[in-house]
Amino acid sequence: MVTSKILVIDDEPWLREMIRLALEQQHYEVIEADDGVEGAAKARELLPDLILCDVKMNNQADAGYNTLARLREDSITAAIPFILMTGFADSAGMRHGMELGADDYLPKPFKVDELYATVNTRLRKVKTVRDDAERKLTSLRTQISLMMPHEMRTPLNGIIANAELLATGTHSLDAATIAEMGQEISESGQRLERLIENFLFYARLEIVATDAESVISLRGAKIANPAELIRNTAIGQADLAGRIENLTLNLAEVPLPMAEEYFKKIVTELVQNAFKFSKTGSPVRVSLQPVGEDIEFSVQDQGRGFTTEQILRIDAYVQFERQMQDEQGLGLGLAISKKLAELHGGRLTITSTPETGTTVTIKLPKVRKL
Repeated sequence: MVTSKILVIDDEPWLREMIRLALEQQHYEVIEADDGVEGAAKARELLPDLILCDVKMNNQADAGYNTLARLREDSITAAIPFILMTGFADSAGMRHGMELGADDYLPKPFKVDELYATVNTRLRKVKTVRDDAERKLTSLRTQISLMMPHEMRTPLNGIIANAELLATGTHSLDAATIAEMGQEISESGQRLERLIENFLFYARLEIVATDAESVISLRGAKIANPAELIRNTAIGQADLAGRIENLTLNLAEVPLPMAEEYFKKIVTELVQNAFKFSKTGSPVRVSLQPVGEDIEFSVQDQGRGFTTEQILRIDAYVQFERQMQDEQGLGLGLAISKKLAELHGGRLTITSTPETGTTVTIKLPKVRKL
């Protein structure tokens, strides 16, 4: 049986002792600290499952609030449930604590039964979140196992069919046909490779999304000059599509709260889709601009567009109108971009009209100045 670890931060030794003895009766492991500085250090070192902290310590009325704020700003400790203990549980103080990220309040003086109820309730909620995350992971594994064989079939068919013809009929094929078949095998292999990479990438994001600490760590990253990354990536995709002349860039020099690897993935997926689903000669416009409290990255095309129903169905394993246009990765590419935006505190929106065009916009919060 795994024992939950609880950190108690209070400047009164007798109270810490009482809480320790009571919680140990419930088979919890208890760590003690007599002020916020020591408590924050032990929280980072030992990563408890729950923190109980007094509001007023060593004649400092806001010592507990300061400790809470310090731990919430640290990606390592930000997700640890935090309960404030106070003998002055007025509404203003409680609201301030909740704004800083407190999970609950335990008014002093409290009875042992009240201590048990507060601690047990909070730890049950933590367990519920973890169980839900495990269910999501199980569902993800099932979806991947069901969908990957189907999604792989088209490129695999191209590889196998051409390979069999080369193996059995080389004597009757001219050099130009052999070269064409080799090119088809190469293109199918590249499609298959990209498909597998995207499945694995999406699976990794789903796993990250189940862990609060990982999400907080993600949001600590920053790109100082995303305009250069966008320019290089978009030009690369336009070149692959043979449509450099169709690309228009409007890029502001603004920092973004995301790691380069993830933002480059968004740019790649959205720009690639814009070229894939629009005709040669039609424009693809890529923009990065500050708008109010957000930074907006958008990709606009004049392609076949989506219906409202299709937009609502965007998910990891949806392919739109596949019987009409066999293009793999559209639903998954958009789902990856949507998931990345949400993990970084932003959102993805789509404005589209069938046979007219589509604008996909990623909105992210501005980088906070220290």
